[in-house]
Amino acid sequence: MKIAIIGGGPAGLYAAILLKKQRPSADIAVYERNRADDTFGFGVVFSDATLDNFEKYDLPSYQRITQEFAYWDDIAVHFRGTVHRVGGNGFCGCSRRTLLTILQERARELGVTLQFEVDIDNEALFADADLVLLSDGINSRFREKHVDHFQPEVDLRANKFAWMGSTKPLDAFTFIFQETEWGPFIAHAYQYEAGHSTWIFETDPETFARAGLTGLDERQSADRMKEIFGWFLGDHPLLINRSMWRNFPMIRNRRWVKGNMVLLGDAKSTAHFSIGSGTKLAMEDAIALADAMQRAPDIAAALDLYEHGRREEVEKTQHAADVSLVWFEHLDRFWDFDPVQFAFGVMTRSKAITYDNLTLRAPDFVAEVDKAFARQVRARGFDVDVDQPVAPMFQPLKLREMTIANRTVLSPMCMYSAEEGVPGDFHLVHYGSRAIGGAGLLFSEMICVSRDARITPGCAGLWNDAQEAAWKRIVDFVHANSQAKFVLQLGHAGRKGATRLMWDGMDRPLEQGGWDVVSASPLPYFPDSRVPRELDRAAMDRIKADFVAATARGERCGFDMLELHCAHGYLLASFISPLTNKRTDEYGGALENRLRFPLEVFAAMRAAWPGHKPMSVRISATDWAEGGITGDDAVLIARAFAEAGVDLVDVSTGQTVREAQPIYGRMFQTPFSDQVRNEARVATMCVGNITSADQVNTILAAGRADLVALGRPHLVDPSFTMKAAAWYGADTFCPPQYLPGKEQIFRNSVRDRQDFEELKIKAKPKTRAELKAEAAKPLAAE
Repeated sequence: MKIAIIGGGPAGLYAAILLKKQRPSADIAVYERNRADDTFGFGVVFSDATLDNFEKYDLPSYQRITQEFAYWDDIAVHFRGTVHRVGGNGFCGCSRRTLLTILQERARELGVTLQFEVDIDNEALFADADLVLLSDGINSRFREKHVDHFQPEVDLRANKFAWMGSTKPLDAFTFIFQETEWGPFIAHAYQYEAGHSTWIFETDPETFARAGLTGLDERQSADRMKEIFGWFLGDHPLLINRSMWRNFPMIRNRRWVKGNMVLLGDAKSTAHFSIGSGTKLAMEDAIALADAMQRAPDIAAALDLYEHGRREEVEKTQHAADVSLVWFEHLDRFWDFDPVQFAFGVMTRSKAITYDNLTLRAPDFVAEVDKAFARQVRARGFDVDVDQPVAPMFQPLKLREMTIANRTVLSPMCMYSAEEGVPGDFHLVHYGSRAIGGAGLLFSEMICVSRDARITPGCAGLWNDAQEAAWKRIVDFVHANSQAKFVLQLGHAGRKGATRLMWDGMDRPLEQGGWDVVSASPLPYFPDSRVPRELDRAAMDRIKADFVAATARGERCGFDMLELHCAHGYLLASFISPLTNKRTDEYGGALENRLRFPLEVFAAMRAAWPGHKPMSVRISATDWAEGGITGDDAVLIARAFAEAGVDLVDVSTGQTVREAQPIYGRMFQTPFSDQVRNEARVATMCVGNITSADQVNTILAAGRADLVALGRPHLVDPSFTMKAAAWYGADTFCPPQYLPGKEQIFRNSVRDRQDFEELKIKAKPKTRAELKAEAAKPLAAE
């Protein structure tokens, strides 16, 4: 077998090593355009988990690499005169040149041919090769040569960054957030060998320009960074090595394989330096390819297995990197945070590290986070304990005159179980059990303001006396048996009306028994959906009156709060999104016009709703579709509603158009809540694949939302909040009938949590930094 590898970086060299080990007789050659000792940048960083992989796949190179590494456990966050250190992270750094030298020597030992200063630009040179690996880097000429096949997507990020080095010793992965007269600068720094550290400087484009960095050469740029960070660097210089300022390209490829050619490393995909995964991704690509070659019967099958088996892990890493880099791009959202809350945000920015995880590794740090959160709550008038505070999810919140005992919310979820809009015993049990289970706030499902406003025949309504009486029964039960507050969510299905029950085909049109539907513009949701009638002024007035009438009924029912549904492609959302609003009158065109009717409805409801009771609005913060609503639009939408009197923005996303392409994942909608909260300066509720109390605390403590709504977890566990209260040792209301159960779970949870934490600590392998520190200790005297 003949294998040609174009590009002698970590991906190409490690692939050569692993493939040669599998096939000692194979003819494997690496072609690199640079000299053997050329390298750009300074150090690379790996986690302990990555080193575990290296140990498994090639012990000799692993042993040589680990002999050269600098190890550390801590992350240090410097911000506004404070330093917060968080341990137990397990990082290690190595000189990039040393890493390449080790891999080159190992490849030669195995019989791999290495050719340097060979510039390959035509794969026809390897027509006799069975396999060609394209690992020619971030600017891959082969990826660009076959751009129509590989279909790369290059997202050039806004922030500027430059990669430098220093002789400054560091004992932690160090983040420095430095305010200057021009704006904020960030340093990402770590030691990679004795007496040498990597320094990546980052700033937004406006600060970059104001600081006069445009047009400076490498040395001049380094001098400017030394001026800014000299207080930390001291007498240590900044070193340069192709240290030009540039924008980071997030690279993805629709295809990785063309015939017998396959992309590896940065040619295939990149991950932002803020999570330190570029070289890790490259070398793990090599591992995945070698595994596929071992398992598959032929090269074509191996490349298919590699692409489809590896893609999910790469995309997960890239998603974490995307979330991380966005955090750094929008420092202005968090710059006025309490320093400990800011540091917590740094640690949890990519969602890989959470509140509970940090509690195990850095309990003193999390205790400070809890105290900072409690101080914020006390500043809003609550007499809460700031010395021994409860976890953030059990801190109270006040909206107008309504006080919520904890931050856990039953998410609004349509049950599709009403008869002619009348909620029944199912609804009584559904809402009643979740209220008794301890949730601080309950949202009703979307309650429709008229018969023709329903999504499905099973949707609940509030347009007649029978419905009002049924809802009053449920609200009264909730208030009599819990401390939960109850929110009435009112909406109109618009063009998504007259559809089947969710379990019979969500959003699919009814085959029989349908009704006429309306929307901002006559655009059907599916090609075979009913074509909606475009609302005229008279119809808009009638619908607004329906909302006001339902608002009055909701007040008589005793609901504590009112929400207007302006999301998910329903009627009012169809006015807001440019994908569904094609009007040419004063209700179409610019966002200000598209918001006009939803704001009219909100204002009429606000006038009819008691002034001491709060109101919220649910929005889709993105349509997940080209040309639709974006996060920046969501900030403007939230501000407009806040000016109209909204107290809380319920931040959801999507479901506007059927061709939407949402990017799912844990807490996937939380970044939009984060943006709206911290740019529009309005309280928010986040929702979307949030599944645990740990995640709730993570979101709240990082200042990404004020309330957290959970849907599916509440469906399977009505006592979700009660169990979480027991776990975190936070008292919560319980009706007397259930007190024995509460007392038992609170007793048991003390022991269960202690056992769980001890087990987690015992099961966690020691980091290499810890092992190195232990090995360095002198032996005790006999």
